[in-house]
Formats: sequence, structure tokens, C-alpha cells
Amino acid sequence: MSQAHHTSGHDAHAAPTHSALKKIVTLVVLLAVPVVVVGALIGFYKSKDNAPAASMSEEAVMARIQKVGVLQLGEAKRETKTGEDVFKAQCTTCHTAGLVGAPKFGDAAAWAPRIATGFEALLNSALKGKNNMTAQGGGAFSDYEVARAVVYMTNAGGAKFAEPKAPEGAAAPAAAATAAAEPASAAK
Repeated sequence: MSQAHHTSGHDAHAAPTHSALKKIVTLVVLLAVPVVVVGALIGFYKSKDNAPAASMSEEAVMARIQKVGVLQLGEAKRETKTGEDVFKAQCTTCHTAGLVGAPKFGDAAAWAPRIATGFEALLNSALKGKNNMTAQGGGAFSDYEVARAVVYMTNAGGAKFAEPKAPEGAAAPAAAATAAAEPASAAK
């Protein structure tokens, strides 16, 4: 009857084992590391607040919040369109076919009563709209270009209106610029 005494059972209760010590160290490290990281970040951002006042100057702030891009609708600078160009781009839909009561292009009988009202009345109707025609026929042309289109259409219908004078700063159409350059070179 030997009493075999196993010490392994008692040793487990006597002192913490290596694995228990390892667990305690791991727990302390896992709690300490986030505290140290958060403290370092707070210190970093507080040091940025102590930066020189130059970074808060109006110029520095404007540089940081400047626009990334600019949206520009329409054309900034473009060649002025001729009356024929405007007619082909905008007016031809109704005035070639005579849709919704529009006088047909070149129809002298349809244009005669309208021409009798005068150029200013016709231009006003073209710019502001009349009957089924919307303002400028729904186009996006300058008043000068619309006036040129009115002259082009009415002259094809029998009128003898003169080409309207270009406003100051209007770009000359390519055909007019070429025609203006030819007499100057021929005079030499």
C-alpha cells in the first residue's frame, strides 16, 4: 500500500504558473497600448493648435478652401453667327415647313404683311416670341444674331432690310472678316 503522492495537483494551487503570468502581462499590454496611442494623438493635435498664427491668416484660409474647378455654361468667346447660320440652327424647323402658322422661308405672299410692320416689330416678335413661336424660337443666340436671322428670312421673302450693325465687342463672322481683309490688300 504504497501511498503514491502526486505533487502536480498541489502545485497548481500553490503559485501562478507560467501561462497565468503570461495572461496577466498580455492583459496589461492590451490595456496600456491604446492609452499610450490615444495620449500621443492628443499631444500631436494639441501641438498643431500652437502653430503660428500665419496658418490662420486670410490668405492661408482662402488657399485651403479654394475652388477645385469652375463650371462655365455656354461659350465664353465664339464667332458671331450669320443670319443664315442662325436660321439653319434654329428657325428652319418651323419656317422651312411652315409649321404652326410660321411663314415659309422665301414665300413673299406670307411675308408681305409681316414685312409691312417693319423690321423693329419683326425683331421684337423674334426676340420676345409671338403666337406659337417662343422667345428666340427657343434658341440661345444673341439679340444681334437673331436680328441677322430676321433680316436673312425677310429679305428672302421680298424685304430690303439692311444688315444690322454689330454691337461693340462682337466678334466678326469669318466671312465678313475675310471680305474686310480683301479690299485692304487689293488697295496696296
